[in-house]
Amino acid sequence: MLTTIGILLLLTGLLTLILKPIFKNFQPLNWFTIKRSLQIIALGSVLSVISGMFFYAEPGTAYAVQYPWGGQKAIFNQGIHTKMWGRLIPIQFEMPIKYVMADGEGNLGDQSKYAYVNAARQWEFNDAVKGRIATSIVISINTTDSDQFLSVADRNKTEKNLIRSRIIPNIDQSIKNTCKLMAAQDYISGQAADFDRFFQDQLENGMYVLEELKEDEQSDIIGDSTVIRTVTNKESRQKRFTIKRDNLGEPIRVNGNSLGSYGLTVVQAVVNDIDWEPTFDKRLQLQKEEVAQTQLEKQQAEREFYRAQKEKAKGEADKAQERARLEKEQIQQTISAETEAKVAEFNLIKEKKQYEVEQYKAKSKKVAADAQSYENSKLVSAGLTPQERAEWDYKVAVGVASELKMLQLPTTYIESGGNNNKSNLLESLIGAEIAKKMISKQ
Repeated sequence: MLTTIGILLLLTGLLTLILKPIFKNFQPLNWFTIKRSLQIIALGSVLSVISGMFFYAEPGTAYAVQYPWGGQKAIFNQGIHTKMWGRLIPIQFEMPIKYVMADGEGNLGDQSKYAYVNAARQWEFNDAVKGRIATSIVISINTTDSDQFLSVADRNKTEKNLIRSRIIPNIDQSIKNTCKLMAAQDYISGQAADFDRFFQDQLENGMYVLEELKEDEQSDIIGDSTVIRTVTNKESRQKRFTIKRDNLGEPIRVNGNSLGSYGLTVVQAVVNDIDWEPTFDKRLQLQKEEVAQTQLEKQQAEREFYRAQKEKAKGEADKAQERARLEKEQIQQTISAETEAKVAEFNLIKEKKQYEVEQYKAKSKKVAADAQSYENSKLVSAGLTPQERAEWDYKVAVGVASELKMLQLPTTYIESGGNNNKSNLLESLIGAEIAKKMISKQ
C-alpha cells in the first residue's frame, strides 16, 4: 500500500515538473511550484523505499523472506521487520481446512480469509454405500525449525499452493483409505471414533498400505470325498480391504506420503457429518423403525413378564395365606385333640386312682373283718367269763328267736338212722341257717 502511494506521489511530482513549463496558463498547475513538486517527489521516494525495506508481520503468521541477492530468512514473531525489497511468503501457524455441506443454492456458509472452506465430496464405503463427508481439519506448521519451514515455503511458493497441492490431496487420500476400511453400517453402529482415529493417523504419519480381505471359502462335498465344489458368494462384488502389517503388527505405510515429512502436524481431524445417499437413508429409517419396534416389543415382553411375575407372586401370596389358614386350623385341631387326649389320659389316671382307692378300701374292710373274726375266734377259743357267756347266750338266743321266725325248713327229709339222729339233724339245719344269717349281717 505504501509502495503504491509512494509511486503515485513520485509520478505526480515528476509530471508537475514536466508539464508546468509547457502549460503555463493552466491554472491548476500554478499551485505546483518547483519546490512543492520536489517535495512530492521526495515523499514518494521515501514511501516507496520504506515499503520495500520494511514490512509488518501479523500475529499468528510465519514469514519466509527471500532477498533479491538469493538469501532468505524465517520470521515467526509479529512486528516490523526488514525485507529489503525481498519476497514474502506468509503461512499461518495453524491452517483451518473445512469440508462443509452446501445448501440448496450451493452456498458454503460463512467464509473467512483465515480458513479454507470447500464443498464436501462424496465417498464410497466398502459396502458400496456413498455419502458426502463433512470434515474439520486444522494443520499446524513447524515454528521451531527455520530450515524446514523455509524449505516448505520455497517449494510451495504460497500458503494456498501448499494447501491445494500438499494438504488437501493427503486429506482426500486419508478419507478414501478410511472409507475402504469400514462399512457404512459399521460407522453408524458405533465405529465413528475408529473412523476419526484412522483418518488422523494417516494424515499425520502416512497412508496405510491396504490389502484385499479374503473371506474364508467353504467347500461342499458332493457324492463322495473325491468331488469337492468350492462355494463362493458371487453376489457380493464389493471388495473389502484391511491394513497390511509387518511382522511386529505395525501398519505398513506409503513412503514419503505424509504431512509429517513437510513439518506439518495434524491438530484436529474429525468428521462433522455424513450425508448418506437416499437409498441408505431409507435403509436407516427402516432400521430405526425396526429397532423402535424391537424396543417396543421388548418393553411389552418385559411388561408381560413382570405381570406374570406379579400374578405368580400374588398366587404365592394367596397360597401362603391359605397355607397359613390351614396350618392354623391344623394346629387348633391338633391342640384340641391333644387336649382331649390329655383329658382322657387324666380321666384314666383318675379312674385308675379311684379304682386303686376302692381296692384299698375293700382290702381295708377285709382286713378289718378278718381282724374282727380273728378276734372273735380268739375270744371263743380263750373262753368267756360266766357273765360274758350269759350275754353271749342271750344274744344268741335273741338272734335265734328272731331268725326262727323267718326260718324256712325243708318240709320233707329222709331219715336214714335211729331216733337219736332226728334231733341232731334239726339242730344242724337250724345252726347252719342261723350262722349264715349272722355272717350276712356282719
